[in-house]
Formats: sequence, C-alpha cells, structure tokens
Amino acid sequence: MAVAPKVQQAKNKMATPASPTTMPAARKPLPLLLLSLSLPALLLVLSFVFLLSHTTFSLLICPPLPRLSSTRNATSGASRTGTSLGVSMDETLQAFHASMPTTPSRRNATSSSSSSTSIAASVDKTLHEAFHAFAAAPPPPLPSWPPAAPSVKSSRKKASAKRNKSLLKLLLRKTPQTRRFAARADELFAVPCTDRFFMTWLSPLSQFGRRELLVLESLFRWHRGGCLLVASDTMDSAGGRDKLRPFLERGFRLAVASPDFAYLLNGTPAEAWLSAVQRGGVSLGSVPLGQNLSNLLRLALLYRYGGIYLDADVVVLRPLSDLRNAIGAQAVDKATGDWRRLNNAVMVFDRAHPLLHEFIAEFAAAFDGSKWGHNGPYLVSRVAARLRHGSPDLAFTVLPPRAFYPVHWSKIGGLFVAPKDRKDKRWVKAKVENIKGESFGIHLWNRESSRLEMEEGSVIGTLISHSCLFCNSSMFVKQG
Repeated sequence: MAVAPKVQQAKNKMATPASPTTMPAARKPLPLLLLSLSLPALLLVLSFVFLLSHTTFSLLICPPLPRLSSTRNATSGASRTGTSLGVSMDETLQAFHASMPTTPSRRNATSSSSSSTSIAASVDKTLHEAFHAFAAAPPPPLPSWPPAAPSVKSSRKKASAKRNKSLLKLLLRKTPQTRRFAARADELFAVPCTDRFFMTWLSPLSQFGRRELLVLESLFRWHRGGCLLVASDTMDSAGGRDKLRPFLERGFRLAVASPDFAYLLNGTPAEAWLSAVQRGGVSLGSVPLGQNLSNLLRLALLYRYGGIYLDADVVVLRPLSDLRNAIGAQAVDKATGDWRRLNNAVMVFDRAHPLLHEFIAEFAAAFDGSKWGHNGPYLVSRVAARLRHGSPDLAFTVLPPRAFYPVHWSKIGGLFVAPKDRKDKRWVKAKVENIKGESFGIHLWNRESSRLEMEEGSVIGTLISHSCLFCNSSMFVKQG
C-alpha cells in the first residue's frame, strides 16, 4: 500500500540525527570562560593581600613583647616579688607582730617556714590568717577624683597665691592681732598647766573641720588639766572661736592667737633670716608658704615656752605627760634597727633646748622653699643625724615609729574602711589592740587621707571612739 512506505520514511527521518547545518551545538562565549577561570585566582590574590595587610597592621599596633633575657632573671624576679611582701608593709606593723607575746600553748601558733615567705612567725594563727587575708588585698586607694577643670585649677592657684600674700604680711609687719600674741600666751600659761600643748594652723579657716576637732577632743580626753595654744591667723577670728566654743564652754584651757614671728624669733638664729625676708632677700619658693612657716613656727613655740607640739592630724591615744625631750622616728633600718628618718609632727622639748636651737639654725641656713619636706621632716632628720653622737647637752630620745607613726602614709587608707566580713573584723580588732597597746598617738597623714571619710567600725573610727569627748554618731560617714 502507498501509506506504509510514507510512514516508514517518516520514522527513519525522525530517527536520523540532525545535521550540523540544521541544529548547531551550543558553545560558551570566550569572555565568560575567561571570567570563570580567573575568579578563583582573583580570590586567592585578594586573600593573600588581606592577610599580609592584617599582619602588618597588627605588628604596628601591638608589637611583640620583648623576650626575657634569661630564665634565671625571671626566676630571681619572681623570688624578689615574693619576698617584697614583708618589705612593702609599714615597719611598725611588722614590729607589732614581732613584739606580740607568745602564749604557753603552741596549739594556735603559726610556724615559720622560711624567712622569705614568713610575715610574722610568732603571730597567733587566727590573727595571722585574718591579717594575711587583709594584706593580700592592698588598702582601698584614694578615690580617683576627676581632673579639675582649667577654671577650677586657676581658681585654686589664685586662692593659694592670695593665701601666700596673707601669710607674707605676718612676716613683713605686725598687726593688731599679732601684737596681742605674747599677752594671750602669758594669760593662758599664767595658771600652771599639767601639760603645755601647741598647734599651728596656717591654712584657711574653712579647712579646720570635724577631723581637726576630733583631734582636739582626743588631746583633752587624756589631758584634762592641759593647756593648748593654737598659733593661727585664720582661727583667731569670730569664726574660729565659734568652732572652738564646745571646748571653751566646758572650761578647757584653750587659746588662739595670731603668731608674732618677730617676737618668737627674737634672739634665735632665724632672726636674721626674718630680716632678710623682710628686705626681699630670700626666695620663698613654690611650696605653699604655710607649710614652711608652720615648720619654723612649731620650733619657735617650743624654744620659747617648752612643751608638746602636735600636728592637727595626730590623734592622741594615751597621756603624753611622761615624755621629755623626745621626737618620733618615721622609718627605721630593718638591718640595724637604727632610725632612718624622723618626723616633726610630734615633738616634746624643754624650753630653749639646744637641739631646738640647732633645728632653727638649720632652717635659717639651709632654707629651700621649693622642696617639700626639706624644711620639716628632712630638716630634723639631717640635724639629729649629725648630732646623734655629739655632746651630752643635746641629749634627746628618738621614739620608735610605733609611738606616733604605726602606719605608713601609703597604707593609711585601709584604716578608714569599715570591715566587710568576719576576717576583716578580726583584723580590725587585732590592729586596734596593737595600736592602743603600743602607740601614744596615730598620725592620720592628712596629705594622703584628707578626702577619706571615717567609716564606723574602721580602725580609725574605733580608735577615735575610745578617745573622744563629745562622742556621737555624726563622727562617722553613714554606710549603705
């Protein structure tokens, strides 16, 4: 039939592959092929550049730490760090532990393993653990106050300059107030006192606050028959007398008088120095003038009247009546036990004592108004060191640091803080007992602690509570 061949031809045609002319094969364009080949290479190059730039930036910002010179040096450094624990503690604190009596029972005693790791071999174990826990964390540092604005700094400089001018007037000429100084002193001492005390206050009246009043309380707490003369131009005012009213109303013998330097220095080696200052021949330096004048004024007061001088930041803890011709050491040599530095915050001397004469002469001959401490603690240390083996006429006693400086100035902050747990409470109790048992007083180092508040239950708070006259809760900063 005619249909079959046609069908067969159609099947054969469908089964036959298409020729190149009728259906060309699909091919990739050349640009797309090149892009697909170059993309991995491009990514590899970019990764390499990124790694190289990142490494270079890291080296610039964070350079590698230097390699230790040797294992031996590293080991010795670690050893020195371990042994410096006892060295960094204040000397008197160690003396307290070393001087504690041992009990017959060794049950609670802590044995010493080695001299480089032991703090105090004879300390009771409980006390040792409490103290060690406290010492492991240093006392709270002074608050990190924000830097003062330029306007605040400028106002402080102006106030300091104004105060220096006021003090300079005390040196250059007499005033109605300074002319009454001798009469006020004679009136105060006309009736015999059990003890004569002297303080100086050449700072602004506003800075004589609660802490200074507590110091006065501690003084009269232990010396109710004593007399106190405060040499101060700012306290010699209605405002100053108002601050002292609680003492005056209760009959304590207390007087304030503007110091008459010409009267006090008359006949002393500093008389010529004062004349040179009045002629403008002495540079008074950059240290606040009040500090240097206070150093001279305390020497002149003791030289003319004799008695006991106290800084306004020394809390009295027991009677000082038995002390005579004495000055306290601030630091001692641990190897020899000899004193290394004295401090003039507390001095007890007879009238016209030869050592006071030497102190005043040194002030006039070596005055330097630009070095802090040069005319104060360092002065008495220099002179005493020269004369310690001198004439018997200069006989005087150097009291150990624990007498008035039981805590180093860098550690004083921890004594204002209330205990936080049972270990702290045990340490505070032991510290208070040690200071009360060994010290005549404690220097608060106002230069370092003036911004600190006294917390209730702290070492300082407890000590003052035992020596106050008008004791009340307002002495302490409120907690929590």
